[in-house]
This record gives sequence, structure tokens and C-alpha cells, in this order.
Amino acid sequence: MFCYFSPLPNQTIYFMLKEFKAFAMRGNVVDLAVGVIIGGAFGKIVGSFIEDVVTPLLLKPALEAANLSKLSELTIFGAVKYGNFISSIINFIIVAFVLFLVIQGINVTRKKQAAVAPAAPAPPPADVVLLTEIRDLLKK
Repeated sequence: MFCYFSPLPNQTIYFMLKEFKAFAMRGNVVDLAVGVIIGGAFGKIVGSFIEDVVTPLLLKPALEAANLSKLSELTIFGAVKYGNFISSIINFIIVAFVLFLVIQGINVTRKKQAAVAPAAPAPPPADVVLLTEIRDLLKK
């Protein structure tokens, strides 16, 4: 396999690093990073909610009928853990519903902001009007 390697001059590397820094420090990228971190934490909260609250309260009769204590223990053919799949579906539904509520709240806020009509711009000061008239007279 042919591989061509061309070393980059130090100046090119410097500019590449400078552009990368500018890209990484833009507001959108930082906001995305914060969102991913918060999303991971929220995922753990939802996972705990499913395992520690929903499963014992709502799914306990079904699990007792199958002689199991955890949803993740549900298996078929000894290897296919469909209990984990069911748990993941429940997690997804909860996360999707919460995101739906957040987006609805954002949309309501945006509609309220759009409904407030911006005030008409203030008339220019008298000296600006006078200077504009002088300029127009000089153009003639």
C-alpha cells in the first residue's frame, strides 16, 4: 500500500492549531459540549429511575411471574437479553418526552417574544434632521 507523507512546516501547524482553537471556543461548540455532559448525567438519572422506581413499582408483578428480580435478567434462548432492550425503550420514551416538554417551553417563549412587537425607532434628533436637510440642499 502506497502512503505519501509530507511534513508540514511549523507555520502551517501553528495556523491549523490557531483555527482549531477558534473553532473549539466558539459558542456553539461549547454549548454542545455542555449539552452532552448534562445529557449524560440526565441519562444516568433516567436509568436509575427505570431500574429503581419503574421496575419495582410497575413491572414487579410481571417479573415475579417470571421468577426474576431485575428487568435486565429477562432473557430468551439464554443469551438474548430482551429485558435490557425493554429498559432502553422505556429510557428513550422518558428522555424523548422530557425533550418534547423542553422544546415546547422554548417554542412558547419564542412565540411570546415574537408577539411583543418591537417599538418604532425613535425619531432622529433635531440636529441630525437639520444636517440631513443641509446635505440634501448641497447635493442640489
